[in-house]
Amino acid sequence: MLKDITLGQYFPGDTVVHRLDPRTKIVLVIVYIVALFQAVSWPGYAAVTLATAVCMALSRIPPKTMFKGVKPMLFIIVLTALLNLFYTGGTPVLPGWIITREGISRACQMVLRIVLLISGTFLLTYTTSPIALTDGLELLFKPLKALRLPVHEMTMMMSMALRFIPTLISETDKIMSAQKARGADFETGGLVSRAKALLPILVPLFVSAFRRADELAVAMESRCYHGGEGRTRMKQLSMQTRDAVALALGAAFLAGMIALKGL
Repeated sequence: MLKDITLGQYFPGDTVVHRLDPRTKIVLVIVYIVALFQAVSWPGYAAVTLATAVCMALSRIPPKTMFKGVKPMLFIIVLTALLNLFYTGGTPVLPGWIITREGISRACQMVLRIVLLISGTFLLTYTTSPIALTDGLELLFKPLKALRLPVHEMTMMMSMALRFIPTLISETDKIMSAQKARGADFETGGLVSRAKALLPILVPLFVSAFRRADELAVAMESRCYHGGEGRTRMKQLSMQTRDAVALALGAAFLAGMIALKGL
C-alpha cells in the first residue's frame, strides 16, 4: 500500500505540460478544482473527465500511475459512496428499499469527483520539479511580501515537504520490511493491537526524519543559505505563448462549466 502513494513524485519529461510555466500550472490546477466543484450533473462530470484525460494524454503520464495514486484513498472513496448511497432521499429502487435512484447517482458522482480531484491535482507534482514549483509559488505569493510575510521560506518549506514525502514513504516501507523479518505482525488482531504494533515503526521513522532534517539544515548552511534576500535563480521563469494559450483554455473551460451548471 505504501508503494502506491505517489504524492510528491516528479516524472521528468519533455511534453507540452512539462514545459508550461509552473505559475501557469498552479493557476490551472486552481481553475480545475473550481470547475470540478461546478459540476452538478452528468454532462458536467463528463466534461471534467474529458479535460482530465486530455491533460493526462498531453503529459504522457500512464493512467496506471494516476490510478495508483488513487488506491491509498480507497477507504475514503468507499465510505463516501456508502454514505451518499444510504442517506440520500428520493425514489426507491424497489418498494421498501432505502437505496434510491438519486442515492446511486449521487454516490457515483461523489466517487468520480474524488478520483478526478486526486488525479487532476497530482498532475501538478508529476510534471513539475520541486525547484520549479518553489519558484512558481514564490512568484505567485510575491505580493504578500508587502505584509512582511516570509514568502520564500514558506514556499521552500512547502516544496521540501512535498519532496520528502516519497523519501519518508520509502523509509517506512524499509522499516516495516525489517520488522516483519524479525517476526512483527501488522495485519492481525484488533485495532488496539495493530496500533501498538506500529510503535516499532514510528520511533525509527521519527529518528530518521529528524536526522534527515538536520543533515539538510547543515547542507543548506554550508552553502551559505540565508533566505530569499539577494538570491538568484539558475532558470528564470518567463511566460511563453503556450502559457497564454493554456490560461485562455482554462478560463474558457471554467466559463463553460459555470454556464453548464446554470442549465
